[in-house]
Amino acid sequence: LAAAVPSFLYTCQPYFNHLESSSSVSQHTLLPFDLLEFSQQLCDRLEQLVLTYASYNLLCLDETKPNSVSHFCVGQSWLGPLRVTAFRYCKPTAYLARADTGLYKRMRWNVERLEDEQQTDDESEEVEVETVGDTEYYFLCYEDIPNAHADADSQGSVVRMWSIGQWVQVTPITENIYDWIMCEVPQANYHRLLYLGSEEPSSCCATDYLQQLLLSHQTPE
Repeated sequence: LAAAVPSFLYTCQPYFNHLESSSSVSQHTLLPFDLLEFSQQLCDRLEQLVLTYASYNLLCLDETKPNSVSHFCVGQSWLGPLRVTAFRYCKPTAYLARADTGLYKRMRWNVERLEDEQQTDDESEEVEVETVGDTEYYFLCYEDIPNAHADADSQGSVVRMWSIGQWVQVTPITENIYDWIMCEVPQANYHRLLYLGSEEPSSCCATDYLQQLLLSHQTPE
């Protein structure tokens, strides 16, 4: 049964992909509320399924392990030349595996820039092939900030703040394959782009916020 969970998560991806493609902010399409709610419920149920198995030590949630099920895909969409793939972490996970930054990630988005290239096929004819160019990584994270207006002994001594930020690579600083081989764990800073307040957004809302950020940074033709 534990081996079947990753397979089940994979079989749910086409549904998430269809929903994300249909509800992309660039399409200006409003889906029925009950469909969006069902998508969020499916995401929540899958998360609870993984957490339940992990509580019995049947699954590993440590993302540094090769057999980890720390996160799963919750949809893929396109924004012009950008392909956005969203992932949901089953529980808050430290932003960096080997360093305490005070940040905990809840979602990740892989944003790939698709490029069209002219290539020659077997019959010596030029064909247009879509390739993946640069890839950027964005995260939904929270951090606990001291509340300067609260008493030290009160429960409100810290405020949990949510934000969306970008992974900014620090180590290794080049794309040289040897640098990556010698680097045990990549290191990066967190560049905050949007503060979301103290309430955790749903995965659907967080993805909408990210898409709006990406669209606002696209250069008009």
